[in-house]
Amino acid sequence: MSEAPWNTRAKREKLTELMFEHYNIPAFFLCKTAVLTAFANGHSTGLILASGAAHTTAVPVHDGYVLQQGIVKSPLAGDCITMQCRELSQEMNVELIAPYMIASEETVCEGSPANWKREKWPQVTRSWHSYMYNCVIQDFQGSVLQVSDSTYDEQVAAQMPTVHYEFPDDYNCDFGAERLKVPEGLFDSSNVKGLSGNTMLGVSHVVTTSVGMCDIDIRPGLYGSVIVAGGNTLIQSFTDRLNRELSQKTPPSMRLKLIANNTTVEQRFSSWIGGSILASLGTFQQMLISKQEYEEGGKQCVERKCP
Repeated sequence: MSEAPWNTRAKREKLTELMFEHYNIPAFFLCKTAVLTAFANGHSTGLILASGAAHTTAVPVHDGYVLQQGIVKSPLAGDCITMQCRELSQEMNVELIAPYMIASEETVCEGSPANWKREKWPQVTRSWHSYMYNCVIQDFQGSVLQVSDSTYDEQVAAQMPTVHYEFPDDYNCDFGAERLKVPEGLFDSSNVKGLSGNTMLGVSHVVTTSVGMCDIDIRPGLYGSVIVAGGNTLIQSFTDRLNRELSQKTPPSMRLKLIANNTTVEQRFSSWIGGSILASLGTFQQMLISKQEYEEGGKQCVERKCP
C-alpha cells in the first residue's frame, strides 16, 4: 500500500494492525508515494513535486528514503483551481450541468443560452452528483486552461489566442485572458480570489524551499532530478513555466533537470506505476512484513521494515 510522506507513526501502526488482524493478510508492505513516483521515473534520488487536489507538495527522496525535514506543502492546488473555475462560470453566467442530467440538447450559436431537456433520473446521491459535476470542471481545465509563460500580465494575456469550448449542455463560447489567469494561482497566490493575504508558497517556491531545507551535499542530486507528478502538472505549459522559474532560482553551480512523463496516465498515476514496478522486483519478497514477523514483533515492525 502507498501512504502520504508525512503519515504519522501511530497511523502507520494502526493500518498495519488492521491489515493483519481484521483482513488476515499473509504479508504487507507500506511505501511512501514520493518514493514510488521516483521509482516510476527510474530514479532513487530526486525532488518529487506532486500537485494534486488538496496540496502541492515537494518531497526530497535520497537513495529511496524520504527526507522528512525537507517536506514542504502548499494549499495552492487542484481544489483551489476548481474553486476559481466555479467563480469564473458564475461571473460569465455559465451554468455547469453534469452530463447525466441532460436528456437532449439543441445546437445553439456561440454565446447563446443553452437549450436542453432534463433527464428524468431517480434521485442520485450527493457524492455522485458532486463527482460528475467536478468531471465537467476537470474537462474544462484540461481543454482550456494554460499557464502563462511568465508572471500574469493582463495586457499580454489579452493578446493570447482564444480557445473555443463547448459545455455538456451545448453552450459554447471563446475563452481569452481568463484561461491564463485561473491557473496563475498555482504560481502566485495573489491571483487567487478569497485568500486572506498572499503568503502561501507558489509552485517554484515550494521546490526551492524544500531543497534549501536539505543537507547541502545532496542538493545537486535533488535539483538534477525534479520530478513532476499529479493532475495539475498536466495543465498546458505548466512544466515550461516551472522550468523557467526554477532556472532563475537555482544556484549557478548546480544543474537543473525537470523530469515529466510523456503520457498523461504516467504523470497522473505515477505512484501506482511505481508500486507495480517495486512489487515486480525479485527482492520484493524479502521486503514484505510476513504474518509471522507481525506476530513476533507486533505492529511496531512497520517502522523497521517500511521506513
